[in-house]
Amino acid sequence: MENEKKAPKTLGATDSETLSVMGGNYRILASGKETGGAFATIEMMVPPGGGPGPHAHPQFEESFYIVDGEVEVKSEASTYIAAKGAFVSIPKGGIVHGFKNKSDKMAHLLCMVVPAGLEEMFLEMGQPVKSGEFLPPPTMDPETAKKMAAVAEKYGQKLFPPDYLG
Repeated sequence: MENEKKAPKTLGATDSETLSVMGGNYRILASGKETGGAFATIEMMVPPGGGPGPHAHPQFEESFYIVDGEVEVKSEASTYIAAKGAFVSIPKGGIVHGFKNKSDKMAHLLCMVVPAGLEEMFLEMGQPVKSGEFLPPPTMDPETAKKMAAVAEKYGQKLFPPDYLG
């Protein structure tokens, strides 16, 4: 029955698994498995100095809403300081971008990807942690960087050197 009514999904503030991904904590609020692949929503807690380096993903859109704190968003087109209340949308097409928390306070973001799939990468890359427990980012030796690039590529992303966007 295609028009079957489904109950709303609800999560408390500490419900759902928290993953340590490159030094930040990511909590998957809605996965592609739950949305029929339409979208995924991920809560991100990004400590000072944290955030993904330059990368591109031509097959999906990624949007961020800054709940608290601020991040510097760099792309091939511009640099933008996204502070509390800001919204950033990275369109399909593969523009190289990344963000960093350059402040001394935690940044809290909501990330939505359309279609879903990015959350699967985080599940593969990440390590389960307790809410509020932060692990240091892994040392990016050549072997670790190669593994990360392979996992990213598996999920439609390409990683670029840290200095790619200047």
